[in-house]
Amino acid sequence: MKIFIKRVYDQPNPKDGLRILVDRLWPRGISKEEAKIDVWLKSTAPSNELRKWFQHDVKKWPEFKKRYFAELEADTEAVNELLSYVKKSEVTLLFAAKESDHNNAVALKEYINSILSK
Repeated sequence: MKIFIKRVYDQPNPKDGLRILVDRLWPRGISKEEAKIDVWLKSTAPSNELRKWFQHDVKKWPEFKKRYFAELEADTEAVNELLSYVKKSEVTLLFAAKESDHNNAVALKEYINSILSK
């Protein structure tokens, strides 16, 4: 059970395992064929309000994670769906943001790992 993180625009690799898009909006400029996405879990993405508030501002990162984790805790169905995939195979959480260290996929991986480590 490994969770990888990758930008959706990066070249797909067989080692990615199950490729899961975790953004609410479809990434610009890439077709479904190019993206090679197995599952699109919009429900695990931050709300539009939170996404717009955050705008990948690194100074807001701790507060973003706090608010995002609260949203995830309120939507157990979405989290359980993601957990079901993670427990079966290796997965790659795909995101579109240019910011590779402070985005929802990074936060989501941290959240899921915290659940799995309990």
